[in-house]
Amino acid sequence: MRAIVIGGNGFIGSHLVDRLLAAKWQVVVYDRYPERYRPPVLAVEYVLGEFENIGLLRSILPRVDVVFHLISTTVPQSSNESPIFDVQSNLIGTIRLLEACVQLGVRKVVFVSSGGTVYGIPKALPVQEIHSTFPICSYGIVKLAIEKYFHLFHHLHGLSYTILRPSNPYGPRQNPHGSQGAIAVFLGSVAQDLPITLWGNGEIVRDYFHVTDLAQACIQAATTETADTIFNIGAGEGKSLNQLLTIIESVVNRKLKVEHLPSRLFDVPELVLDVQKANVELLWTTKMSLEEGIADTWKWIKSMQ
Repeated sequence: MRAIVIGGNGFIGSHLVDRLLAAKWQVVVYDRYPERYRPPVLAVEYVLGEFENIGLLRSILPRVDVVFHLISTTVPQSSNESPIFDVQSNLIGTIRLLEACVQLGVRKVVFVSSGGTVYGIPKALPVQEIHSTFPICSYGIVKLAIEKYFHLFHHLHGLSYTILRPSNPYGPRQNPHGSQGAIAVFLGSVAQDLPITLWGNGEIVRDYFHVTDLAQACIQAATTETADTIFNIGAGEGKSLNQLLTIIESVVNRKLKVEHLPSRLFDVPELVLDVQKANVELLWTTKMSLEEGIADTWKWIKSMQ
């Protein structure tokens, strides 16, 4: 099988590339920048370009069977700061990609959406795929709009697709100094002996799972024929930030310093995804426990010092 991983030099994409190569796929990575935390992988063809450069993407698509769409130019916080840029760079760029996929005969597209933002504030937990969708940030609104265009292109042109809505993936190669990914950012602060910044009272609940499990879900989505097209991906179990800090404290074997800041308006108080449909239809489940995954991430962060 031949694949292009759009966003393949990023956190999730680089782990997907590893899994694809292990499964003997031919892989092209398309991204704006080189990988940040490791040198190029010899078996991979790398193409650097902007997501909006549809001409360059069109030159690659005839050589692949599956497109993995992982790229995003925004995160939830930055999307609210510039929603117009969010729409222009992510939504319009994806529509152009879908047009090219139809014209050039791509067999299937797997899109990594967002289980953490498309639902908004849950009415019931755990959240099923049929739950209402009322995002409270531009990031989630654009992800949801992209999902609707996938359905439109399937309806109009027969384009085959699967959408994954992951909760909160974490693991090695997630930026420990960035603004997204609580576990990596917390561990990055610990490694520098800095206080952990906690927005609110620490009772926000999320569903955390290791990035290698998400990478495997992407492959299962690409290779499994299912009646459904949208799947939640996560651990199916929630942990509060305070519980997370307790586990981290045990893993790193030191007392943590915590600095509290006011709550953020785009943070949903509690969100845990129901992943039963992925378990049954994609034959997928998480393999790594939270404690094992945090230890794995901590080992990587220490190796980077």
